[in-house]
Amino acid sequence: MEKDIADIMNWNKGGPGTKRGFGFGGFAIAPGKKEEPKLPSQSHSAFGTPGSSAAFGKSGPPQLPSFYKIGSKRANFDEENAYFEDEEEDSGNVDLPYIPAENSPTRQQFNSKSGDSDSEDDPLEAFMAEVEDQAARDMKRLEEKDKERKNTKGIRDDIEEEDDQEAYFRYMAENPTAGVVPEEEEDNLEYDSDGNPIAPSKKVIDPLPPIDHSEIEYPPFEKNFYEEHEEISSLTPQQIVELRHKLNLRVSGAAPPRPGSSFAHFGFDEQLMHQIRKSEYTQPTPIQCQGVPVALSGRDMIGIAKTGSGKTAAFIWPMLIHIMDQKELESGDGPIAVIVCPTRELCQQIHAECKRFGKAYNLRSVAVYGGGSMWEQAKALQEGAEIVVCTPGRLIDHVKKKATNLQRVSYLVFDEADRMFDMGFEYQVRSVASHVRPDRQTLLFSATFRKKIEKLARDILIDPIRVVQGDIGEANEDVTQIVEILPSGPSKWNWLTRHLVEFTSSGSVLLFVTKKANAEELANNLKQEDHNLGLLHGDMDQSERNKVISDFKKKGIPILVATDVAARGLDIPSIKTVVNYDVARDIDTHTHRIGRTGRAGEKGIAYTLLTPKDSNFAGDLVRNMEGANQHVSKELLDLAMQNAWFRKSRFKGGKGKKLNIGGGGLGYRERPGLGSDGSDRGSSSNVMSNYEAYKPSTGAMGDRLSAMKAAFQSQYKSHFVAASLNIQKPGSSAAGASGWTSAGSLNSVPTNSAQQNAASPDSPIAAAVVKGIPGFTSAGNLSSVPGYPGVGIQGFNSTSASINSREGGNGSGGVGGGGSGG
Repeated sequence: MEKDIADIMNWNKGGPGTKRGFGFGGFAIAPGKKEEPKLPSQSHSAFGTPGSSAAFGKSGPPQLPSFYKIGSKRANFDEENAYFEDEEEDSGNVDLPYIPAENSPTRQQFNSKSGDSDSEDDPLEAFMAEVEDQAARDMKRLEEKDKERKNTKGIRDDIEEEDDQEAYFRYMAENPTAGVVPEEEEDNLEYDSDGNPIAPSKKVIDPLPPIDHSEIEYPPFEKNFYEEHEEISSLTPQQIVELRHKLNLRVSGAAPPRPGSSFAHFGFDEQLMHQIRKSEYTQPTPIQCQGVPVALSGRDMIGIAKTGSGKTAAFIWPMLIHIMDQKELESGDGPIAVIVCPTRELCQQIHAECKRFGKAYNLRSVAVYGGGSMWEQAKALQEGAEIVVCTPGRLIDHVKKKATNLQRVSYLVFDEADRMFDMGFEYQVRSVASHVRPDRQTLLFSATFRKKIEKLARDILIDPIRVVQGDIGEANEDVTQIVEILPSGPSKWNWLTRHLVEFTSSGSVLLFVTKKANAEELANNLKQEDHNLGLLHGDMDQSERNKVISDFKKKGIPILVATDVAARGLDIPSIKTVVNYDVARDIDTHTHRIGRTGRAGEKGIAYTLLTPKDSNFAGDLVRNMEGANQHVSKELLDLAMQNAWFRKSRFKGGKGKKLNIGGGGLGYRERPGLGSDGSDRGSSSNVMSNYEAYKPSTGAMGDRLSAMKAAFQSQYKSHFVAASLNIQKPGSSAAGASGWTSAGSLNSVPTNSAQQNAASPDSPIAAAVVKGIPGFTSAGNLSSVPGYPGVGIQGFNSTSASINSREGGNGSGGVGGGGSGG
């Protein structure tokens, strides 16, 4: 063993009379230097293997430190030593004792050697004995740890914790998109996780900052270009009403212009008429008959007409005439007309129409939408264009970046306006409208317009004319709707594969799916069945979307699977069949989806696949189909009937509920019928005597009732008057009697003016009156409560044509005391 050690020492340039260590001269330490301070020694697992604990001087002959057993690492040792040895010979401190670093294998060698050498009273010995003890203990602990961790080879204990660099790499592996700047595009704005255009919160385009128009001097411009044709002027008011009725138009607003019935009545010049004839229009559609005169006469307008009825042309033709009346654009001028729409596909389609008709007057149009090249759009805007067709977010971006401005805009159109308000674009739309001069002309168009949305929309209009062609939100009657009720989801797939070839033989097919993931799945499944098809959803790149739509328009692909991105505005005449593979989210979206076929007078078929889970939607669907004169199958009606609200709304007929009269329960008195001669009203004290008939129990409820009793007592005393002032004959019209409601339940209880606001149908006071006070019945048919002078009742609605009053014995709800039933 000692021989081995000696060999190694030689290899290591150690041994008696030679320098110790790795051929390294060591550190110069002055004689008489104090001993090194005692440090807690930490040994490294790479150096110690089981059985290498070195308690020198305590356990038998010293063993080799494990360091030397590695063997393969230091190949060029002697070259390194040669370098260090040269240096040592020059150095003057050659004779100084070498003290190797604590815990190093050389230190252990040094100690074992010093045990054998003559210098037994080495001052380091005592210190080293302690160090070795500590080392032995550490080694044992490490060996135990090593046994536990046999799998994790090559991990050094001292650097096991994750350092900054490792943490960074791990984070990047878990978050591949971290730090990537998202492209500035409206995609984030326009489509939610299901592929439907709804603005998510992840990217909100801030609206344009407010602007003070009083500080800007706008040049005047002409809005009214409508000269009524003599044929129209010569019609009597009765004939105008008949014409509107024939076109199924409902027009409201102050002094609307008369509708035309042919292109000759609009007074378009030859250039524009040439373009219109080239586009194969023979006569204006109903919405154009009324919409074009309204737009030409410079009025603001809300246009509502079914899908495929020619709304786009109704605002483009007047726009061209409006633009041609204004002076040429100068460099740096923004557009004169702006058309805002919710989706890119619709934006490109309107842009194509503007180019087609704008050719007549050499007008330039630019399409500005998310997903397109920001730079190219900015360049086109700076070169100058009279017409800009845009999505709201991207237009705001360009205005903020000074690529264009809205100073010259005098004709503003919002197409599919309700969708933009729905999508959360309200602030953007309002900010665009507020940036345009206040005396502009504004037009809103859509096939569906809910009341709430229309109220929002009216804020950006001035004294608008509302033109409705057909019913709001009605489905197009040219589309035959067929509803298939299937037992489960998988059976939809079987149905589709059976019928798809038949559908494609008659024309293009559009398949609607609600979610992006489902759209991709359906497309892949159909591809496996060897169908040639395209896929369209909001997460696709803009160039892909353009390619798919152009292929579909050119009939290159017969089937398109799409989310609701394609539900609005797309005008592809070759589509003969629409299949709602998944039902739409709401009935408005359904109306727009099926409206992709049956356009411009063509016929089309729409299939909707329902499963028993879709009973909620079935109710809306039944109404939609009945409104469009479609056949509703018994199965669909049965499915809709499972829905409680539909069932209730369906059956208004039958006998009404009998009133709770005749001293039942809470001490109600029998009363004569409303308006009968014997309706002798009791005085206010008589009214109060009704209260006494029901004595509430004491306690919290009693206190509450007594407080209410006191409140109503003063009210009745001061306000109830004899009924003879306002006698209502049975069955007479409610319109003439100012203070009656006929809503089917006791909706409104007259109150004094101070409490009038509280008397809404839902207010606690009204509810308390109905429930807790004798003298009122709580029956469902009590539909009228008399008003009286002294209270403004104009707030109460008369919702049906006549009051549901009954004769004497049946007692229809006169409020008051004495008398017995007829």
